[in-house]
Amino acid sequence: MKKNNTLYLICKRVFDMIFSFLLLVVLFLPFVFIGIMIKLTSKGPILYSWKVVGKDGDYFNSFKFRTMVINADKMKEQLKDKNEMSGPFFKIEDDPRVTRVGKFLRKYSIDELPQFISVFLGSMSIVGPRPPLQTEYVNFTDFQKQKLSVKPGITCLWQVQGRNNINDANEWIKKDLEYISKRSFIFDIKIIVKTIFAVFRGTGK
Repeated sequence: MKKNNTLYLICKRVFDMIFSFLLLVVLFLPFVFIGIMIKLTSKGPILYSWKVVGKDGDYFNSFKFRTMVINADKMKEQLKDKNEMSGPFFKIEDDPRVTRVGKFLRKYSIDELPQFISVFLGSMSIVGPRPPLQTEYVNFTDFQKQKLSVKPGITCLWQVQGRNNINDANEWIKKDLEYISKRSFIFDIKIIVKTIFAVFRGTGK
């Protein structure tokens, strides 16, 4: 299928809605347990909400289980020298802001699960380029903005092909553009399967 194929986009949306709805229903009780563990082990809300940028530069609120201390955003400025990513992105392998429970949630990508709410509502897809933060987007080059030509996703090609080995921002963008040029329903399923294996191996983060 070509990327602009209407049938592909319809199938993708139907799959996103059904899959995300079923997953949210099945994981309701585990979500409650995770929420209790977060509250018992650190101060702050259960969910972390922040503005991200979606298709065509539209902003929306995304949610994750909170994995950091409550003053993490303020601490980010102090950790700039330790940033391992080039360009507008921020990444530290052993981030000191991450809580004890947060480390476990991140290792198995459990913190990402609330984003299926955004998938069900239509702001995101299961597979697609990762949405940048609003603070990252303001520093995007025209080349980097190309990733916003499609709906963002929870998982992407970059995550299943050397996520931990890519620290150059433009190399990350190239992976996103490679996905956009190749995307199809079968390709999406392959990425989902690879993501599931990565999660169970604990290499999702």
